Amino acid sequence: MVSESDRLASALPTGLDAGWDDAPYPAVLAGPDGTVHAVNRAARILFPALRPGALLAESACEWLCAAHAAAEPTAASGWIGDQTFDARPVPRPGGAVTWWLAETGDLRRAREALRLERKRTTFLSNASNALLGSLNVQRIMEVAADLAAGHLADAAWIVAPGTRRRYPAVGCVRGEHPRPVLLEIDPDELPGLAEALQGFPPVPSRWIDPAQAPSWIVPDGFGDAGSVVVTPLPGHGVPAGALILLRHTEQQAFSADEEVFARLFAARSGAAMSAARLFEQQSAVTDTLTEELLPPVLRQIDGVGFAGGYRPAQDGDRLGGDFYDVHRTAGGESLALLGDVCGKGLQAAVLTGKIRNTMQALLPMADDHARMLRLLNSSLLSSRHTRFATLALASASRRGTEVRLRVTSAGHLPPLVVRADGRVEEVTCRGSLIGVLPEIDSSTEEVVLAPGETCLLYTDGITEARGGPLGGEMFGEDRLRRVLAECAGMPAEAVVERVQMLATEWVGGGAHDDMALLAITAPRVTGG
Repeated sequence: MVSESDRLASALPTGLDAGWDDAPYPAVLAGPDGTVHAVNRAARILFPALRPGALLAESACEWLCAAHAAAEPTAASGWIGDQTFDARPVPRPGGAVTWWLAETGDLRRAREALRLERKRTTFLSNASNALLGSLNVQRIMEVAADLAAGHLADAAWIVAPGTRRRYPAVGCVRGEHPRPVLLEIDPDELPGLAEALQGFPPVPSRWIDPAQAPSWIVPDGFGDAGSVVVTPLPGHGVPAGALILLRHTEQQAFSADEEVFARLFAARSGAAMSAARLFEQQSAVTDTLTEELLPPVLRQIDGVGFAGGYRPAQDGDRLGGDFYDVHRTAGGESLALLGDVCGKGLQAAVLTGKIRNTMQALLPMADDHARMLRLLNSSLLSSRHTRFATLALASASRRGTEVRLRVTSAGHLPPLVVRADGRVEEVTCRGSLIGVLPEIDSSTEEVVLAPGETCLLYTDGITEARGGPLGGEMFGEDRLRRVLAECAGMPAEAVVERVQMLATEWVGGGAHDDMALLAITAPRVTGG
C-alpha cells in the first residue's frame, strides 16, 4: 500500500503530467517563497525529508536553496552527500520553479581524466623537446633524471648499460641538481634491474619490496622509500638502459596507470639516449676516417720548403676532391703530389684517399714517375669508381743552395715557377687523365730553383673561382701569375697564404670548387 506521505509527496499540481513521478532524474517544484509544491520519486530518495508544503530551506542542500532564492534562478552545482549534481531551473507560472538535478560524478571523473591526459601529453611533448635538444649521452641522462624526479616521482635514477658491474648513471632528487656517478653494483640485487638493462619488459612495482632494495638506490637524506618502479629504456635495436623511480613512504604507491605512463616517458628517454650514442659512435668513426683523408701538415724536408693549402667547396665540409701529399723516398728525394678528383664532397674524398694510399704504396718506384702513374691508372680502372682524376708529381732534392725538381703532369694544370726577380714561368709538362683510358701519356720536365724561388702546384679551383666586383669573373691564370710575381723571395708558407687569401677574397660568399695549393721553395741562404 502507498503511504499517506508518499501520496501527498507525489500529488501532481496543475501543469505536471503523469510521468513526473517516474522521471529518472530528481525533480523538485517550489514556489517563489521556497515552499515545496511537488517532489518526484528520485528526489524523495535524494532528499528523504522533503515533502510538499515544507520549505525548501528546511530539507534541501544549501547551494540549491541559494540558487532558488536568487532574483533570477540560474543553473547551479554542488555536492549532495558524496556525489556532485548539476541543478537546472525550469520556470513555471506564478514564479514557481522546477529544479531538475543530474548527477555529474561520471562527467567530473571524465573531465579529470581528460585534464590529466592533457597534462601528461604536454609533459611528454616538452620532455621530448628537452631530451632531443642534445646529442650528448651524459647530458640526455641528466635531463631525463631531472624530468623523472620532478614529474613522475620523488627521486629517479637513469642507469646506462655497463661492463664488469660498472654502470654509468645519473641520480636526481626532486628540487636538486642531477648527479652523475659510476655505480659499482650487482644489478640482480634490485628486482627487475638486470632484466631492464637487457631490454626485457618491466616487473610490476608491487613485486619490489622497498625494504629489501639495495641501499644505493636511496639518495642520501631521502629517507625511506615507500614504492619503487624499475622500467627499461628501449633503444634503437639495443637497450639504452633502465629508469628507476622512488617515492617517499608518505606518498601513495605507484598505480598501474602511473607505471604505464612511466614506460611512455622511458621510451622517449631511451630513444634520445640511443640516438645520441649512435651519433657519438658515428662521429668517432667519421673522425678516425677523416683524419686519414685530411691534407697533411707540411714542413721543410731535407732543406726543401713545402707548404700546402686546402679549402673545400662547401665551407661546412672538411673533405673534398682536391688533395696533396709529400713523402720522403728512399732515393734521398721528396715526392710531392697534388691532384684533383672529378666531383666534390665525401664521394670524391673517398677516391682521393684511395689515390693517396696507392701512391704511398708505390713510393719504392718514385724515381720513375711514368711507371707510378701507369700503375695508379690501372688501379683506378679496376675499381668500382667511375670518377677520373688529374695529378701533378714533383720529386725534389737539395743540391747545394739549389733545389732540383722533376715535374710530371697527368692531365693536370702546368705548375708555375716564380723566380727571384719576379718572373713567372710555366713548367711545360703535359699528360693524360688518370682513370679514363687503359694507356696514359705523361711527360717529365726538370726545373732548378735558386734560393728564394718557388714552384707552385695548384688545382683549377683557384683559376676557375668566380667572383670579383661583378661576381661572375674567373680569377684566371693571368691574375694568378700577377699574384705570384708579388711573392718573389717569399717562403713557401707565405706564397700559399697569399694566393689562398686573394682567391678567397675574390670568391667572397659565392659558390666555388675545391681549392688546393702546394708550394715547393728553395729556402734563402742566410749569411754565417
